[in-house]
Amino acid sequence: MFGKGITLFKLFGFEVKVDLSWVILAVLITWTLARGIFPGDISGLATSTYWIMGAFGAVGIFFSIVAHEFSHSVIARRFGLPIRRITLFIFGGVAQMDEEPPSPRAEFFMALAGPLASIALGFFFWLIVLVGRYQDWPVALSGVFRYLRTINFILAGFNLLPAFPLDGGRLLRAGLWKWRNSIRQATRVASRIGSGFGIALIVLGFISIIRGAFVGGMWWILIGFFLRGASRMSYQKLLMTETLKGEPVSRFMNTDVVTVPPQATIEELVEDYVYRHHFKLFPVAADGTLEGCITTRQIKEVPREEWSRHTVRELAGKCDASNTVASSDDATAALAKMHRNSHSRLMVVDQGKLVGIISLKDLLRFLSLKLDLEGGERALFRNQDLEE
Repeated sequence: MFGKGITLFKLFGFEVKVDLSWVILAVLITWTLARGIFPGDISGLATSTYWIMGAFGAVGIFFSIVAHEFSHSVIARRFGLPIRRITLFIFGGVAQMDEEPPSPRAEFFMALAGPLASIALGFFFWLIVLVGRYQDWPVALSGVFRYLRTINFILAGFNLLPAFPLDGGRLLRAGLWKWRNSIRQATRVASRIGSGFGIALIVLGFISIIRGAFVGGMWWILIGFFLRGASRMSYQKLLMTETLKGEPVSRFMNTDVVTVPPQATIEELVEDYVYRHHFKLFPVAADGTLEGCITTRQIKEVPREEWSRHTVRELAGKCDASNTVASSDDATAALAKMHRNSHSRLMVVDQGKLVGIISLKDLLRFLSLKLDLEGGERALFRNQDLEE
């Protein structure tokens, strides 16, 4: 859904990251505030003042979204769900979970926490506005706080729409889950409703463009496409987790592993392995013992003219918990690790010996086949989902 991002800071064990796409949003917000909203709300100020107000407004939105997602994370931790990071991207933020909530009750309180935090922030900024009015603060400063008051109430209201995976959609799923006693059925219904809301936003966007509001219409269209895709992906992820639960990695791993000798040059690696097998990650092994791994990302860091002068051993990185699993591990743990670390292949290692490779492609093929035979929902896993 989004890239790895840049870590900004850590707070109470939670890592706060920002995806590069959020930089685009920050610039757009600053420009919109400085050129449109603040001049329309407060007239007669210097252009530089409006830009300063826009920058502070964008920073305020940033911390408002962090507070919203942080509240989700705190409640999730209370229910035993491991959440290590909060990532901000162009359409807002997300507290990244490797597992589904353990119960409808947990889902309900986790989903409710975000809008409540935004409402609380709205009233907090409202109080600041009142204090500023009493203390006769500069109109520019009061204008920024008025905007943050309003935007937090809007953030809460938008997230309460019953469109999964928005918070309102998660509240809906919690109710359906409690009623039907099936998270799978509840997620299917909630995701379809979320997809419907996405389509409605797309239509609204086109209507806005026809009426002359091009920028606003484009935002509605983009948000609609995002919401539709996110609802589908959320249901897809649940199906994968439920179907693979209890299955060992050994069932899916490929034991015919293509390994690279550590003494091979980078040029030999590219010509004889990357271009031949089309993988992005290769284990480096000698006599069956795993010495490390090397990726195409590492290769790109070496200038092309130096490939023949460097060996794989020089460039290979160490194997760690982020790119290895044991053959006895649950396949859902492998899937979560792939998602968390943006890997499509993991090395299967037992007692230091490389025994196989497990790939996302193999897991998706198994899932697609099983759903085709048993569930009839294979359409969720199209050909592009099987690409590595």
